[in-house]
Parts: sequence; structure tokens; C-alpha cells
Amino acid sequence: MAKPDASSSSRQEDLLEEDYDLIYGSDSGWVEARTSCDHLASLSADLAHIPTPQTPCNSCQHPNENWLCLSCKEVLCSRFVNKHMLQHYQQTNHSVALSFSDLSVWCFSCDAYLDAQVIQQLRPVHEVAYILKFGEAPPLRTI
Repeated sequence: MAKPDASSSSRQEDLLEEDYDLIYGSDSGWVEARTSCDHLASLSADLAHIPTPQTPCNSCQHPNENWLCLSCKEVLCSRFVNKHMLQHYQQTNHSVALSFSDLSVWCFSCDAYLDAQVIQQLRPVHEVAYILKFGEAPPLRTI
């Protein structure tokens, strides 16, 4: 059996690197949430008491794809419905919102997802939302 030459080994490494980029790179749809954000100063002081995940949009009453503003606790629909949360951000500059669909946290100013389990100020609201949605505390995440 013939030994692979150095050039074929190099091509395998290149292929693996390309595969890695496809799996984990920007083309994959995978998004790495930020572990810090400069826009948390405007968070509501009382995020232990929030509306339930079933709350409809305050503007159009749409029942799904709604977000909770973490500054004023207004519930508004996503940019994929009628864009009421996006309009709210543009009018108020309330940057940070929690999705009732998947419990992700988005900062409009950073244009990025935030890791609610790592960022200390977001952990309590993420936990409350999880309990309201699933009836139990979120699993502990190992880092």
C-alpha cells in the first residue's frame, strides 16, 4: 500500500480547516453570544417580576415571536412579525430584550446576542423566564 505524500496530508488538513469553518464559521448560522455588553445600565431594577411568555404583543396582539424589553418590560413582536420591538428600540433606545420564543437575549446596540447565563445582570431574568415557560429551573450549565 502506498504511503500518502506530504501534499495529500496537507490537503486533508486544509479540508478539515474548511469543514471547521463551514461548521462553526459565519456561514454555518452558528452565532457566538457575547459575554459582556456596555448597554446593561438601562435594565429594569425589577426583572424578577416579568410578564409570562404567553403575553401577546402590546401593539398588535400577535401571540408568537414576542420579546420582552428588559428596560421597561414592554412585550412586543419580533422583526419577523410586525417589528414592534425593533421600532421600540429605535424610539426609546432600550437596547436589551429577551425572546420569549427561545429565551435568548439580544442587544440592539451591539447587534449581538448576549449570553444570559454568563452575564451576571441577565441571569435572574433568564431564570425567571425559564421557570415561567417550562415550570422548572433551568439546568446548570457547565462551562
